[in-house]
Amino acid sequence: MYLIITLGALSVVLALALTPIVRDRLGKFGFLDHPDGVRKKHAAAVPRVGGIAIALAYAGTFAIAFALPFSYTHLLHRALPNIVRLALAGSVIFVTGVLDDRLRLSAWKKLAGIAGAAVLAYAAGIRVDIHILHSLPAWPGLGFAITVIWLIGCSNAFNLIDGMDGLAAGVGLVAAVTMLIAALTQGNLPLALATMPLAGCLLGFLRYNFNGASVFLGDSGSLLIGFLLGCYGALWSEKSVTLVALTVPLLAVSIPLLEVVLSIARRYLRYRPIFEADRGHIHHKLLERGLSPKGVVLTIYAFCCAVALLSLLASSLRNQFSGLIVVVFCAAAWMAIQHLGYTEFATAGRLFLRGGFRRIIDFETRLVEFEKTLARAPGIEECWIRIRSGSREFGFHGVRMNFDGLVFEDFQPLDSRRLWELRIPLTDAQNVNFFRDLENETSPIVLSAFATAVEHGMKTCLERRVQRVVAGRKAEVVRMPPLVKRYYAASAAAAGVGNSSGA
Repeated sequence: MYLIITLGALSVVLALALTPIVRDRLGKFGFLDHPDGVRKKHAAAVPRVGGIAIALAYAGTFAIAFALPFSYTHLLHRALPNIVRLALAGSVIFVTGVLDDRLRLSAWKKLAGIAGAAVLAYAAGIRVDIHILHSLPAWPGLGFAITVIWLIGCSNAFNLIDGMDGLAAGVGLVAAVTMLIAALTQGNLPLALATMPLAGCLLGFLRYNFNGASVFLGDSGSLLIGFLLGCYGALWSEKSVTLVALTVPLLAVSIPLLEVVLSIARRYLRYRPIFEADRGHIHHKLLERGLSPKGVVLTIYAFCCAVALLSLLASSLRNQFSGLIVVVFCAAAWMAIQHLGYTEFATAGRLFLRGGFRRIIDFETRLVEFEKTLARAPGIEECWIRIRSGSREFGFHGVRMNFDGLVFEDFQPLDSRRLWELRIPLTDAQNVNFFRDLENETSPIVLSAFATAVEHGMKTCLERRVQRVVAGRKAEVVRMPPLVKRYYAASAAAAGVGNSSGA
């Protein structure tokens, strides 16, 4: 216990002392976060070197503790090999973040650095092994894959929520304190020795990073915090390999992980790049609800504390009611998401519940069949029959087709003659026009898909028609009238007889 208190006190003091020094000395060397008026609305450029200060304070805490003459420090000397191996993985994630802060790495390069650090952490002994059924043997490579995915997810989770003063550092502090309490209550000394310095560093750093921040975490800080907490979550659940055991550390970092899931789902539904920055994060939505920046951060802190209590409760009950606790969390998270007003999820929910997805699939299927049928038409008359049938099937009130001077028309009787027209040019002198009632609303996406199907189907049909005409002309060159045929046949026969006589 004395060693844990010593580590906590050292980390707080070092973070308080090193943060302003790093901020003032290193911030000017290309580590400034400039406002852009869109996503970054701080008044002036702010150094993003908080991660460097936290890393120095964290490493310095252990360095000083190793040098102390107290007898209880022998526990650190015993754990030195494990500390060195994990420090190597942490240094990779830290360097990746520093390079991104300084050079703005591409998303894939940054992901490669995070994955490399995760692999090194696995080699250092960090394991998230899950046995789905105890009667079945562990799947080869499953533990490695889950561990790497877990660490990548945690790292990116804190990187995503680092969008407001004190947010990522404060959420990280709550998670670190949660793991520290769990370690102390369970007698997990390695976990307590690892989490106490991180909690102290974050507490000291928040003095300069809370609302009205004079220094930002930067990617070096957010990635490092998420990575370390992911490693400590694995240490928390290492004594159990059941699927339920992972829910306890997962709850401790659930808010950042929820942000990752929401961001990926939102961008997928909107057909946007997964790594594209936007203003749809949880803290942005809370700002839109009228909360002040400080109010947003405190609200997320409160939710994190509530979830931390749930994770500690699940841990103290030895995972007996983890399933129920997870259900309670999911219900609360769903209600919170509904309250935030995400348009993407509301639209997807309406489509799913009201049969919109089934109608889209039905439309796409009928459209593909229509295009195939049109492309197989053997002649222009057959093309017109299928165009007319498709016009009625997809809700148009009339269609006109101009083809080589021929005009085909088909109109249904209407009470109103207020029509709009969809014109699809095929060639300079050929086109198809579809007509629809103005009062009949149609999605532009549906119209575009229909126009594309007609264009592709008619193009294939016309190409086949040209090929048949060309083939017919070639055949006419060698085709001879009957008289000519008989003449040449007779000549050939006579020549054959003469040749045979001469032979």
